[in-house]
Amino acid sequence: MSITINLLPWREQQREQRTRRFYHIMVLILLVGAALGWGIAKFYATQVAAQQQRNAFIEAQARELSEDIGELQRYKADALRLGEQLVVFQTLQTQRTSAVALFNALADSVAGGVVYQRVSRNGAQVSVEGVATSERQVSEQLRRVADTQALGVPSLSEVESDGQGNGRQFRFEVEQTALATPLAGEQP
Repeated sequence: MSITINLLPWREQQREQRTRRFYHIMVLILLVGAALGWGIAKFYATQVAAQQQRNAFIEAQARELSEDIGELQRYKADALRLGEQLVVFQTLQTQRTSAVALFNALADSVAGGVVYQRVSRNGAQVSVEGVATSERQVSEQLRRVADTQALGVPSLSEVESDGQGNGRQFRFEVEQTALATPLAGEQP
């Protein structure tokens, strides 16, 4: 006798269990993949946001540095301008002291009977025009100018009679050689 066993329903049941298991695993893998993809996307989004914050910080720092550089350039330009003004002020102060020394030297050297009519200066060269009652006073005036420490040796350029005939008009040039000491309370 032969016994026949029909295994078809059992195989069918096994096949359905394997198919269900396969679908469950596929759904599980799909969920894990989606979660993993979402996690990676979230990680990259966080990294991008952090990088954007760093970029914004760097841009803000760059703007501040650009403003600081602009201010530094303005300060540098102001310092240069102030330096130029200081040189001008020092030059004016030196000229002022030089003019005072010149007039003091000329006033100290005036001989009796001599009147200065015009004094002009171009650099260190001083030109003087005056009137004296005699040629002897003109000679005395030139000697007194030569004896002054602040002035060099004068060079007489002309002597002539004035319009009324009672005096001598003269002109000489001299070089200012030294500056006098500053006036009391002044800086040199």
